[in-house]
Amino acid sequence: MAENNQQNNQQNAPAEDVGRLRQVRRDKLSELQAAGKDPFRIVKYDQTHHTKDIRDNFEALEFTVPVDAEGKAVIVPLSEVPAEKVVSLAGRMMSKRVMGKASFAGLTDRDGRMQLYVSRNDIGDEAYADFKKMDIGDIIGVKGFAFRTKTGEISVHVKELTLLAKSLMPLPEKFHGLTDTEVRYRQRYVDLIMNDDVKETFKKRSAILREIRNFLASRDFMEVETPMLVENAGGAAARPFITHYNALDEERKLRISLELYLKRLIVGGLERVYEIGRVFRNEGTDTRHNPEFTLMELYQAYTDYEGMMELTESMFRYLAEKVCGTTQIPYGDNIIDLGKPFERLTMNDAIKKYTGIDFDSIKTDEEAKAIAKEKGIEFEDRHTKGDIINLFFEEFCEKNLIQPTFIMDHPLAISPLTKKKPSDPEKVERFELFINTWEMCNAYSELNDPIDQRERFAAQDANAAAGDEEAEHTDEDFLNALEIGMAPTGGIGYGIDRLCMLLTNSASIRDVLLFPTLKSLDK
Repeated sequence: MAENNQQNNQQNAPAEDVGRLRQVRRDKLSELQAAGKDPFRIVKYDQTHHTKDIRDNFEALEFTVPVDAEGKAVIVPLSEVPAEKVVSLAGRMMSKRVMGKASFAGLTDRDGRMQLYVSRNDIGDEAYADFKKMDIGDIIGVKGFAFRTKTGEISVHVKELTLLAKSLMPLPEKFHGLTDTEVRYRQRYVDLIMNDDVKETFKKRSAILREIRNFLASRDFMEVETPMLVENAGGAAARPFITHYNALDEERKLRISLELYLKRLIVGGLERVYEIGRVFRNEGTDTRHNPEFTLMELYQAYTDYEGMMELTESMFRYLAEKVCGTTQIPYGDNIIDLGKPFERLTMNDAIKKYTGIDFDSIKTDEEAKAIAKEKGIEFEDRHTKGDIINLFFEEFCEKNLIQPTFIMDHPLAISPLTKKKPSDPEKVERFELFINTWEMCNAYSELNDPIDQRERFAAQDANAAAGDEEAEHTDEDFLNALEIGMAPTGGIGYGIDRLCMLLTNSASIRDVLLFPTLKSLDK
């Protein structure tokens, strides 16, 4: 029981003892190296199965040990176990219970946990002595066969055991796990080891991205890649990060959007393109924002924002069914229903619904500003009626949009890359999808008139000159592409991280980013 107690002491050690425990592990490593058993010299291991493979195929893999005349189990050499019954697992040892000549251990791999039965009679005296000295956190490989214990637990009867990597740092205490959120984000590798739900979140994130690609492939979209280092960071209202390109001795910006390059590809005739990539915005962090995040943008020629609405609703429903197995998605205290048709409201209708104010009847900037003052909405002198409408929507409407809702027909003033509505030139053919009060995506009937686009860029340049650090700037090459000619096009951008938050019931964007942006510890 001494080895068992040592493991428990390591698991429950106070912080001041960590240094001593690390030294104990280093001493064990030195002993192994002196005996010619350095685990770090092993370069590969033949892993034939994962824990899930054994559970899913147990009936085919199970091997029953024969018994002698007295009813005792016979020691069967590995060479006498049918080849199709032999399993080889590798993973981290997360528990160990030593009981004299036989022990139980728990191995965790990518897919889950498996109980191991380790006997001195099976692996030999020397290997068993080495096993007893192993620590929680060590990475091991085992070869043997699957069986079910007397209590009914599927397990692996170990015939060979190999130490593949020595863990020199004790893991957090077993029963409380790694709970400090700051440490969890900084040491995600430990978080993944200790918290199964965290591992499941990121496996689900991977499944979401895989199914997005499957969905878009079924609609004949082409995945492409565009530059991250750009001269003009356009396509969104955001402040960029700025760097210096030494080879050219020029300033470059990290992209804030994928839009302008993808539209160039529509001009080039690719018709249906999308990109899933990192973008960078020099802004603060909160539960829904990280300065680098994953954005997906797609563009489809010969359609409009109505086509983007149909695609979005279909894709969200498809993802829920494929990844979650249901269109009834729990998030916090709510059940988000992705199965029924999404509600559609114009931005002005939403404001009227939640405030009673009808901006369609307000004609001038001065009238809009007067109502904003009356309602306590802060604005800047440069703001127009369109800006005021957007401020009203953000203040009074977003918090009410729990179930999926398309907010359509935004003001022209806040949509510099969007086609005007033929029936109302003050508005544009644009929508945002809101779920759980969050903006999930932003879509346009894309502006393809180069003359109109130049005028809107000029207005954005004026805003930048007036001090707006998030304003766009004229992109001459993009305007040249539009003059070559771009087909009528629908385009949309999705915040992949927020989508992952929704489908994994995660409270913060940091919970769905493997390595979120954090302030340096030495600052």
